[in-house]
Amino acid sequence: MLVTCEHGGNRVPAAYARWFARAKTLLASHRGYDAGALAMARTLARHLDAELITATVSRLVIELNRSAHNPRLFSPLIRQAPAAVRRQIFARYYEPYWRSVETAVHRALTRHARVVHIGSHSFTPVLDGDVRNADIGLLYDPARAAEAALCARWRSALSTRAPLWIVRRNYPYAGNGDGLTTHLRRLFPADRYAGIELEINQRHPLASGPAWAAMQRQVAAALRDALDSYAR
Repeated sequence: MLVTCEHGGNRVPAAYARWFARAKTLLASHRGYDAGALAMARTLARHLDAELITATVSRLVIELNRSAHNPRLFSPLIRQAPAAVRRQIFARYYEPYWRSVETAVHRALTRHARVVHIGSHSFTPVLDGDVRNADIGLLYDPARAAEAALCARWRSALSTRAPLWIVRRNYPYAGNGDGLTTHLRRLFPADRYAGIELEINQRHPLASGPAWAAMQRQVAAALRDALDSYAR
């Protein structure tokens, strides 16, 4: 088990603060980070005894869940900086993060037959006026049967544990779009690597309190249920 969190915080390193002087509100929004994703990642790792790799630099500094050639790798804010600054950010934050995840999968596969990688994310309840009709999204590549099977089992386990939650597959995003799991699928065969992105509706972590803490535990327990059947 490997758990990662690419958008765990909205930190802007001091060296790049000048380009974010008027972006306090933006940094605190869903565009700056994934609210609740880091807490969920830590809960998953703790309950499933998984390796955990996280990042807390804001996605507005550099987008760690996009390929290196994606035009949205850098936000409009940081694109105002000189090219040398962007190269420095790429070398300091992007390359080490992707390398650490690749290395973790390689290392695990020397000891185990399969690796299940969960990327912890969250989504804003409303985007551009459209209400997202889900509590949880499970993103996977439909062409990879093991990923589809694991998500079906996870969804079923969630339905058993929390029947009032709306759990949708490949929602609110496609699971095979540009990103870290898609990159890793190109490196590792489908029978050895399964990459799933967990998407939590941000209304849950933003509400905070006991209900959010309970949700984290239920999601982790449901994944354990799904993995027990997946392993067989």
